[in-house]
Amino acid sequence: MGRFNGKTAIVTGGALGIGGGVARRLAADGANVLIADIADDAAAANVARIKYAGGNAVSIHANMGSHDDIRGMVDSAITEFGRLDMMVQNAWGSPTTRVAGSAVEVPEEGWDEGMAIMTKALFLGAKYAVPEMQKVGGGSIVNISSVHGLLMSKGGLVYEAAKSAVIGMTRQMAIDFGPLGIRVNAICPGHIVTEKSTEGRWSKMPETLGFFADQYPVRRVGSPEDIAGAISFLCSDDASFITGHPLVVDGGLTIQLQEDFGVQQAKYARANEFQMPY
Repeated sequence: MGRFNGKTAIVTGGALGIGGGVARRLAADGANVLIADIADDAAAANVARIKYAGGNAVSIHANMGSHDDIRGMVDSAITEFGRLDMMVQNAWGSPTTRVAGSAVEVPEEGWDEGMAIMTKALFLGAKYAVPEMQKVGGGSIVNISSVHGLLMSKGGLVYEAAKSAVIGMTRQMAIDFGPLGIRVNAICPGHIVTEKSTEGRWSKMPETLGFFADQYPVRRVGSPEDIAGAISFLCSDDASFITGHPLVVDGGLTIQLQEDFGVQQAKYARANEFQMPY
């Protein structure tokens, strides 16, 4: 039997990338999975993939920038599966306004939009998920932060601030909801190679991926499966005494001397007119 048999999970942004991998892993571990995403076709394809592998999943169209969609997402999980035990808050969309840059460069609208998706959505997700988890005696929430919640990079005010806030929100939620039997943790991924990054950045400059991997102590970048495995652990009874923790899953990136990494990054960027992501 799977570790999550009979339980229900919501995965926001569960069509592709990290969320896609998480949805597949939780389903493989026995959970009924609701994928909430705006990429309807990709979400349906991931549901089909899960069912082909013997799992159970459904998808709904949900924009994490919409209060009504977030509330409806939780309602849909209850309607479809009768309960809610786990929620992985992963979604991140394509902003319609500029979010990259310093405080001088980012427009107010960019700040508002970025924060709405990366922080307000997590607040609203918990608002509606926690009462349902309480009904079944507890549950687990995992919020996706980033190594950018721990290490800052130039020109990334909105993203860095939001991912730092996710860690603070996670700790606060752990305090607030622990007495209800609900654990709340965060994942801080390093660079994860996804379908979109492969189609975009790495397909155009495939030779750079090896150079980038060499900056990690384990000499590779991450995969969605790496994050999915960590999340499955955090949601399981094996992690029953872990809450409020930002688990770093980054191939060792954050433990090395950042000045050394920064020198390599700067040299490479100058040589290739390319800014490497974490």
